[in-house]
Amino acid sequence: MTSNLKSIAIIPARYGSVRFPGKPLFEIMGKSLIQRTYENAALCPLLSSIIVATDDLRIYNHVKEFGGNAAMTSPHCTNGTERLAELYSQKYLQDEIDVIINIQGDEPCLDPNAISAIIKLLASDPQAVMSTAAVKITSEEEALNPSCVKCTVDLKGNALYFSRSLIPGSKTGKYDPKKTYLKHLGVYGYRPSFLLKYSKLKETPLQAEEDLEQLKVIENGYRIKVALVESHCVGVDTPEDIKKVENILCKQNSFS
Repeated sequence: MTSNLKSIAIIPARYGSVRFPGKPLFEIMGKSLIQRTYENAALCPLLSSIIVATDDLRIYNHVKEFGGNAAMTSPHCTNGTERLAELYSQKYLQDEIDVIINIQGDEPCLDPNAISAIIKLLASDPQAVMSTAAVKITSEEEALNPSCVKCTVDLKGNALYFSRSLIPGSKTGKYDPKKTYLKHLGVYGYRPSFLLKYSKLKETPLQAEEDLEQLKVIENGYRIKVALVESHCVGVDTPEDIKKVENILCKQNSFS
């Protein structure tokens, strides 16, 4: 089934990060963050193509220089999803694409197998419009960290809720090491038709309260499939995260 699928990855990237200006071009062990993210995504065998969507010529030119695909998008896009929808409308609308993967430009260590799992899961359920991934939380610190987004799923693998708080909760409200808590990985698969619809959905109450854009999908009654994967990934939100990525890359190189 997946052999006949056409799946593409779009990596939205902007230069003007508030917490880390110029982040996509920051060098990590000889390569930029955006190049490492791009080349890591290319390890997924189910992706037909990969393209960086940006509003900055510095990023665009850099991607072209290392041999990647890139396209300029409007500076008025308020988030990565809008950037994806704009690029899809401009470049791919006439193509027969089954799944569009949104890979954040600051995820150089995302497991390519997780990307494959997201593609396969969305393809397996015609009623679902999106897919994403989650991994088991292994520490109380992570479980209670509001920057770590948690999720819960039903018995069929559909997302029930995403939260910055500890879910599922308990009468005590405390972390229980015997329970399974899931960390949401910020990578998404979309059916192309829904991507255009999603980018136009208005903000919803829970989305605004949690500051989690994916909640408006659930609030509008749509289904998100969640692939349970084994690999944690470390994103780069601040300069301090660079060291964490370097440590992971050093470990990977030591086994290669």
